Amino acid sequence: MANTTTDQCLARLLRIEGAIGAALVDYQSGLALGVAGGGPHFDLTAAAAGNTDVVRAKMRTMEMLRLEGEIDDILITLTGQYHLIRPTTAPGADGLYFYLALDRQKANLAMARRTLAQAEKTLREV
Repeated sequence: MANTTTDQCLARLLRIEGAIGAALVDYQSGLALGVAGGGPHFDLTAAAAGNTDVVRAKMRTMEMLRLEGEIDDILITLTGQYHLIRPTTAPGADGLYFYLALDRQKANLAMARRTLAQAEKTLREV
């Protein structure tokens, strides 16, 4: 997976109205492989590491319950923000997920989920 592709996907996510920041994260290590946006009041690297625990917990729960299928996305709704997590299914990108933080007042959640799915699909096509 080319780093340029990662950068393009993250740039696409930042164009979503209300986007605060986006990252591509390795959920084995919690390491952000790429970040875009964020700022002094929103540390995307720390958010990526913390949300890795959410992904791991859901994967363990699915395994424990013997649930079939894949996670499409995980939505965390805060008072003023949406946080979306979308694991990738791209060959060579196994064990990665997109993380997207949105301003709840400005963002269209349906459009954000659609754009996130398109970014994940772009990784599959590389």
